[in-house]
Amino acid sequence: MWHSHAICRFALHFMKYADLKNKDIKELQKMAEDLKIKLGKLRFELANKTLKNFGELKQAKKDIARVLTALRKLT
Repeated sequence: MWHSHAICRFALHFMKYADLKNKDIKELQKMAEDLKIKLGKLRFELANKTLKNFGELKQAKKDIARVLTALRKLT
């Protein structure tokens, strides 16, 4: 069963490729760096068994892939 706060947290992290196409290389590099740091924190929480929403791991990986795809298309 989904809790309302879990859906809100999940929705906040969702990004679309169409939104990323309009950003420049420096912005995308900064976003990729921030998302990788976030993924590291989520993995740390998972290892410590304090992670509440496992879907955040999957979403962070997908967001990183979207940003890296946008970066590859610009270069």
